[in-house]
Amino acid sequence: MGRILIAYATDKGATRRLADAIAEGARGAPGAAVTLDDVDALSAADVLQADGVLFGGPVHMGGMHWRAKRFIDRECGPLWKESDLSDRYCGVFATGGGYGGAGGGCDLAMLAMLSNFAQLGMVIVPLPRATPGFADGGCHWGPYGRTNAPDGAPIPLSDGALACARAYGRRFAELVAARRLRRAG
Repeated sequence: MGRILIAYATDKGATRRLADAIAEGARGAPGAAVTLDDVDALSAADVLQADGVLFGGPVHMGGMHWRAKRFIDRECGPLWKESDLSDRYCGVFATGGGYGGAGGGCDLAMLAMLSNFAQLGMVIVPLPRATPGFADGGCHWGPYGRTNAPDGAPIPLSDGALACARAYGRRFAELVAARRLRRAG
């Protein structure tokens, strides 16, 4: 069984909806045990219990959400000294509504999250271009969802973005499970 933690920060609920779709996909993989929670409810112990961590938040000023960064600094940062997260899988997701093709900074927010996890020695799981829904809700770093139209009006997450998130969650869970089997055997 692969233990997967899906941690997110959200402001208006869109990132939670994307996290729910990722969790749905992950739960569809055989042997996946999925925990889904807001970063404010999690601790370093939750991260240490996971074989893989999927992490996300909305874009703030073209970067990572402040609560997501606070969680990384407070809970994951101290683990760096002991290398307690080395070789565990990680992935990221984001929501954003600003201008630009990747949700007004989703790509940059995901890259910022990934740089923190790479510093912790985690293995990054990218999002393949062949993933269902990729054209509507994916970039190579992970799935994303647009929350605003080009004119700034709020919009719901697209079906394509949610499909991409579900497919990514399942792929991530399958990789985590396969790694556990290899290590056990």
